[in-house]
Amino acid sequence: MTVYMLKKYTQNFWHWYERNYKLNVSISSGLFLFQLIHLVWLTADVVTFRLVGRSYFEPTGVWEFLIVFVDYLEIPTLISVSFIYINELRKKYSFKSWFLLLLLNSQWFHIFWITDEVVEEVFTGSGHTVLPFWAAWIAILIDYLELPVIVDLVIRFVKATRQHTVQEFIKEEFLED
Repeated sequence: MTVYMLKKYTQNFWHWYERNYKLNVSISSGLFLFQLIHLVWLTADVVTFRLVGRSYFEPTGVWEFLIVFVDYLEIPTLISVSFIYINELRKKYSFKSWFLLLLLNSQWFHIFWITDEVVEEVFTGSGHTVLPFWAAWIAILIDYLELPVIVDLVIRFVKATRQHTVQEFIKEEFLED
């Protein structure tokens, strides 16, 4: 593939992304809001167990399935949300976009370094990990770095829906023949 073709495909992608920007923000924020389920579990089960010796939410059944489902959504969510900030940075440098992209992508460090299971093992003393407590707390902190990004995406979604462009797009593309 030549550099020219790669550049053309990249430009076509970003043109498509711009045309559908508001829908992309809507989908990305919807996906990312699912991460709140994970943060509630993390706080009410893992963190409270470590801090006060008691869990306030031990998921079973549907809740456990939902938390696992949210974990599987995390990678596509990170990619989807990253595109929002990359698109902004592509058009114009913004410290806010750069910073939120950095917070968001710190999740990769957590996903591939210290998983939630390892954090649970460290806090409960089960398993065979030799990871120190401070490293587990860093992994938890990284999880909470999603919150500013979630807030920013919700604000973007609200702005998009106020402009009625998301509803118009869905109506035009999916509901009409």
